[in-house]
Amino acid sequence: MRPTTRRRLGLSGLLALGIGLPGLVQQPASAAAAPPMTITADKTSATPGSTVTLTMTFTNDQTTNTQFVYQSIQPTWATSQDPGLKYTFKSCTGEAVQCDVNGQTGVVRYNVPVIPGATRTVKLTYDIAADSACGPSRRIDLYSYVYYEYQGGQAKKDGVYTTGTDVACAKPPAPEAGVKAEAKADKAAKAAADVVTARQLQEQRQHVAAIRH
Repeated sequence: MRPTTRRRLGLSGLLALGIGLPGLVQQPASAAAAPPMTITADKTSATPGSTVTLTMTFTNDQTTNTQFVYQSIQPTWATSQDPGLKYTFKSCTGEAVQCDVNGQTGVVRYNVPVIPGATRTVKLTYDIAADSACGPSRRIDLYSYVYYEYQGGQAKKDGVYTTGTDVACAKPPAPEAGVKAEAKADKAAKAAADVVTARQLQEQRQHVAAIRH
């Protein structure tokens, strides 16, 4: 057999062997893990005297049980600086060992352990005061800090979440003089998203550390 032929047969044999060995063949990528926290509101616009309910779901995105999960929720700087907006948290229910509401803030500690891929959900409901100064460009915007531990408490992650917490505070339609009252859509542009400062994040971490110790 000529050397060229032997080299070709040797290359073909190696390729066939490689295809047949598990682990040498590229495996399809696994599906992306669910985000550890999702927050949604039951409405995007509310009027004075109404309520808004937030649904918050924690998902264990790790490969080991989650041992401890803490979450706080509070107004962004822009919302807190608007004295005309009046709202308070009313109730907190769900899969939690601690679910507290105090004025415009809420604190949750979820039932643990949470096995990999499992979820825990709580609902926060708040009241918009009947005399709240609602109208164009006035929004109740909240952010949430989440901290959790896994790997038997040896590893931890935290982060800030804002998705789903921006609710327009709309002014009810009023009748015009001599004209039949008509509903008017709120045309206010969405306010620019607040950037949560490093100081706010650090304050939340210090609060968690105080709870853990």
